Amino acid sequence: MSRLETAMALIIEVFSQYAGADGNARSLSKGEMKVLLEKELPGFLQSGRDKEAVDKLLKDLDANGDATVDFNEFIVFVAAITSACHSYFQKGLN
Repeated sequence: MSRLETAMALIIEVFSQYAGADGNARSLSKGEMKVLLEKELPGFLQSGRDKEAVDKLLKDLDANGDATVDFNEFIVFVAAITSACHSYFQKGLN
């Protein structure tokens, strides 16, 4: 697989790894999202256990209002973080 194909497969694999622990393999509950953030993006939350930050993030990501994050909502999150990181690193090049 190409590097991009590998990256896409890894994103799908990470979502699948954390979704379903609470019963629905098609979405991430708040608890599943918190565990995903703690394990996969440990620097994303300041304390790693910031309940208010997780609550706000889930609310912001939950476009359809079902109190979970489905794959489409998750991929928007991944794209937004990736874009922010790209912008941050581009500033360092200037």
